[in-house]
Amino acid sequence: MTGSLQQAFNGLVSGGFYALLALGLAVIFGMLRVINFAHGAVYTLGAFGAVWLADAAGLGFWWALLLVPLALGAAGIAVERLLIRRIADLDPLYGFLLTFGIALVCQDLLRSEYGSASRPYASGPFPGSLDLGAFTFPAYQVFALGVSAVTCCAVWLLLARTKAGTIVRAATERPELTRSLGIDTGRWVTPVFGFGIALAAFAGVLAAPMRAVNSQMGADLVITVFAVVVIGGLGSVPGAVAAGFAIGMLQALGNLYVPALSQTSVFLLMAVVLLARPAGLFGKEGLT
Repeated sequence: MTGSLQQAFNGLVSGGFYALLALGLAVIFGMLRVINFAHGAVYTLGAFGAVWLADAAGLGFWWALLLVPLALGAAGIAVERLLIRRIADLDPLYGFLLTFGIALVCQDLLRSEYGSASRPYASGPFPGSLDLGAFTFPAYQVFALGVSAVTCCAVWLLLARTKAGTIVRAATERPELTRSLGIDTGRWVTPVFGFGIALAAFAGVLAAPMRAVNSQMGADLVITVFAVVVIGGLGSVPGAVAAGFAIGMLQALGNLYVPALSQTSVFLLMAVVLLARPAGLFGKEGLT
């Protein structure tokens, strides 16, 4: 029983990272209809940004958690304005190929600079373990789970309780209907893309103290995150968050009870969901 609870908690921690990444992907897809394959590379850049700040400037975790998402979010805004905007009216395949190319460039640059081996990063701000009653758990991972959950809730409140957030959420979930009401969704495209990129960078910094920081860490994760977004429903913000935490739990418990299927369980679930509900669990039928 204790092992199951501990493994479930592990799943929640992993699910927090899935939720943060899927949240950014869902918002970007909803506003731009771009399948941003570079999302995993941004996650990697976030982790390496934390390493670089520590090595080059002596800045610790808290500075990295603030500065790296801001810097990469600004870079994302530049990429949207200079590159993605030029192909906005073309087939979505072009957006996929463009972001896939960006991901490959980022991975190769990191590999040439840092090599393929994992880079060490200082421990997080909360060393040691916490006694959670039935088991003990690394304090930093509890912190990471809390930050992930609070960030997802804060983003949802921003989208649900503010005028700007309501417009963005409507444009994300029902873009054609929103435009038909005379709302200029184009003005929100650039900041929303930058915001989605910043979320991925934030997740990367958060992961640095507890993950192996290497040039492939995002590539290994992004396929699973895409499956999470599909299961939750393309363009659905609550779906991305709920599916992220659920998939983290599924993989962790699968690793405990059915190790052979732990890595493929998410794709099996995706196939079942798509057969039963092609729009995803929280997606809207007919979303374009």
